[in-house]
Amino acid sequence: MDLDKRIGLTPPLAGYVVAQAEPPSPAQRRLVEATTALGGVAEMQIPHEQSVLLTLLAQSINATTIVEIGTFTGYSTLALARGLAPGGVVHTFDISEEWSAIATRGWEDAGVRDRIRQHTGPAAQTLPALAGDLVIDLAFVDADKAGYVGYWETLVPLVRPGGLILADNVLYAGEVVDDSPSANGLAIREFNAHVRADDRVESVLLTIADGLTVARKKDIAW
Repeated sequence: MDLDKRIGLTPPLAGYVVAQAEPPSPAQRRLVEATTALGGVAEMQIPHEQSVLLTLLAQSINATTIVEIGTFTGYSTLALARGLAPGGVVHTFDISEEWSAIATRGWEDAGVRDRIRQHTGPAAQTLPALAGDLVIDLAFVDADKAGYVGYWETLVPLVRPGGLILADNVLYAGEVVDDSPSANGLAIREFNAHVRADDRVESVLLTIADGLTVARKKDIAW
């Protein structure tokens, strides 16, 4: 029998959960402050406990090549760079340079700038051009929701067996179970179904923040 041990997170309990993560470094705090000063768009930044998870996942597979789609002000990029194995690189893609100065300052402040390569332009176009012999250990998708399936199909063949593919906002504020979701909510629901039907990977959807899919590419040839 499947015993339901799930509980709702009250504000005090949510605060307790967040407090169990490694606290942000001074450089991370400053990047959060710089992002918060932007106003409403700051909601695109991942929460700190999720950044801790990204670092741990990168460390757990000894990642040397990471691809991130969706940079914003670079908080997730910083987290991934912290988890790299020595000599590793994070390739981060975004369609806009609007916030790149904030990101760059944050990476320099944290001492990880030399581990990061920025790419500007639609990732669906720029990533294949970069690919060549690129073998990805970990990929993180946090960009336009309508593009998730396309990003997935671009990334999965490039990820090594045993590598990880992560996707953010896969609950989309609960819209994935709404009768009439927004266009983005519907796109995420379709993406989730696409992942579940993909027999190249093993996956789980975590309820951290706005939902995070963690998928592992199977150790078989395709």
